Amino acid sequence: MGKPTDLVQGTLDLLILKTISLEPKHGWAIAKRIQQVSKETLQIQQGSLYPALHRLEQQDWIKSEWRSTETGRMAKFYSLTRSGRRQFEKELASWNRLSSAINLVVQEA
Repeated sequence: MGKPTDLVQGTLDLLILKTISLEPKHGWAIAKRIQQVSKETLQIQQGSLYPALHRLEQQDWIKSEWRSTETGRMAKFYSLTRSGRRQFEKELASWNRLSSAINLVVQEA
């Protein structure tokens, strides 16, 4: 089973960027979506998620705004900026190259 420490360096950023590329989400919803899509394999802890969100916001790859959640509570919703969308495309291409190379090595006959 995957744990946050099992993530390849830099993949948390890619997972976050992918998750909010579809629609703005608040932190808990980002973590929950990653967990659901990964069939419970990836569980992102708050201690990893929120520093990553802060870092991505400082890099101007995401922006945040306070909104009301579906339960009526106020939460910070994150969405991609234009430069964040470009960065997501770069990170995705890099991930595809890396994962293809790893597959070549581990599946060698």
